Amino acid sequence: MKYEIIVVGGGHAGCEAALSTSRIGHKTLLITGNIKNIADMPCNPSIGGSAKGIVVREIDALGGEMGRNADKSLLQIKMLNSAKGPAVRSLRAQADKITYPKEMLKTLKNESNLTIKEGIVEDLIIENKTIKGIILDNKEKIYSDIVILTTGTYLKADILIGDTRRREGPHGEKPSNHLSDKLKENGFTIKRLKTGTPQRIDKNTIDFSQSSKETGDQKYLSFSFDNKYYYDIDKQVPCHLIYTTKETHQIIKENLNKSSMYGGLNDIKGVGPRYCPSIEDKIVRFSDKERHQLFLEPESIYYDDVYIQGFSTSMPPHIQDQMVHSLPGLENAKILKYGYAIEYDAIDSKQLNQSLETKIITNLFTAGQINGTSGYEEAAAQGLIAGINASLKLEKKEPLILKRSEAYIGVLIDDLVTKGVIDPYRLLTSRAEYRLLLRTDNADTRLTQYGYQVGLIKKERYNSFKNKLLSINNLKQELDNIKLTPSKETNNFLTKYNSTPLKDGITLSNLLKRPEIKIEYLKSYLNNNYTDEVLESVEISIKYDGYITKALKEANKMNNLDNKKIPNDINYDKIHNLASEAKQKLKEIKPTSIGQASRISGVNPVDISLIMVYIKKEYFNEQK
Repeated sequence: MKYEIIVVGGGHAGCEAALSTSRIGHKTLLITGNIKNIADMPCNPSIGGSAKGIVVREIDALGGEMGRNADKSLLQIKMLNSAKGPAVRSLRAQADKITYPKEMLKTLKNESNLTIKEGIVEDLIIENKTIKGIILDNKEKIYSDIVILTTGTYLKADILIGDTRRREGPHGEKPSNHLSDKLKENGFTIKRLKTGTPQRIDKNTIDFSQSSKETGDQKYLSFSFDNKYYYDIDKQVPCHLIYTTKETHQIIKENLNKSSMYGGLNDIKGVGPRYCPSIEDKIVRFSDKERHQLFLEPESIYYDDVYIQGFSTSMPPHIQDQMVHSLPGLENAKILKYGYAIEYDAIDSKQLNQSLETKIITNLFTAGQINGTSGYEEAAAQGLIAGINASLKLEKKEPLILKRSEAYIGVLIDDLVTKGVIDPYRLLTSRAEYRLLLRTDNADTRLTQYGYQVGLIKKERYNSFKNKLLSINNLKQELDNIKLTPSKETNNFLTKYNSTPLKDGITLSNLLKRPEIKIEYLKSYLNNNYTDEVLESVEISIKYDGYITKALKEANKMNNLDNKKIPNDINYDKIHNLASEAKQKLKEIKPTSIGQASRISGVNPVDISLIMVYIKKEYFNEQK
């Protein structure tokens, strides 16, 4: 059997990759070890969060599925940092662990160009450094033009608890034991990474009176720009906040040698996540802190498991019992599933092009945790981009490369291919230089055009998007044209909101620049009705106009450098006075532009100047 594209792995990256290629019109096979585990959420039962929530909005704007699927399965949703500036606001939802994969599988099965098959991939068919297909563990060969690997944590996966190591996946599944070896044989650098998960507790054995209730927002919210709501705002399921105690810390300190990561096993090579550490890591690294916050999060309305967010561990079960029972309200808690760490193989992401096609094997793409990332959202974003670019390559079109100033997805992929990873990569707002441009409210205005161009945004939705842009423009014009003059009525209105009375006339747009004036206060002066989305977008653009303009100028400078291409055949050895470290890194990463070269660690401004002079002299002079 021959397919145009094979997607290996049915996690969040695999789902987005398979949906994008099949929806664009290419015959696709999604192969996974267990269909029941498609779109599984083995760790945190949430979608979104700081920066990550914006990624989900970007996925939706490009025509991906994660946002829509999260909206269908949420237990509660809130806007994080709503009291802070728009650059750091982000949606976060508790997702139902039963509903989310069920809805995603239903969506996958409805795609006419997509076939789903169970199987473990253990080898690749490669001819002349070009991918030709896959080989299953039963020796079956399946051929294709392109393969996308989205293997998650299943390459030589080991579950670690205390002094035990088991070669299996998160739910006891059979991992792929040989595929990473085959990748290594073909020239890939293989890294060993690890991550972990906490205990699941029986909800009925928790005393929630000793915790603080954390509820969803009392305003309807959605990840998708379709703005469909599938939940009852008054029936959102709460989370609860608690803290570790002195007893918790003492138990952990006394038993560090029993943790897999701290002495339970001596052969651990995997590097754990810096920004989502185990509770052992937190106690050791932040020994000055008297307590750490933990969230008790519901996993589903269909069963009673509660997830202890922030309490990831690889301690032996009997120590985990002591740790859990030292927490307020969990003195009598029943542990339904013990925490564990998982160690797995990944490739060096510097061996990827920005399209997510590998530099080593033509037509082989990779996405998700195999590239060294952590998190469902980062995986889904890569899967979507890999699927789009695999389709574009089949169609002999240029790849979709998102700039750092266009999307968090652009930041993510540029960081991976330019800087690489040491520990599992997690997106943070601090990683984005232009985060004021990459807001949750404007993901559609930034990216919907791309989604439409590649064929993932349909005409009806695109027309709706264009109508929104028209409304934004109309509202801006109204605010610019409507002028308030000093009057008793106007000044009473301003006094009501603690704003300075008028002495001269002022446009509504200039009035809106006052920090205390919100756009909702001005609705009675407007001639037309506008959606909350449009009002929010215009309010942000006016209030932060100076900062946005400055950020755009800086972004344009970087984009100009990204537009200065580096020839494929450049010989860095011929560039005199280029630092040896810079030369080594440039040869390894092979940047495609001056902008990308400037972001490589070890390449300094002097090196960039030398490269630019060399290119101008050797290439542009020759063309003349």
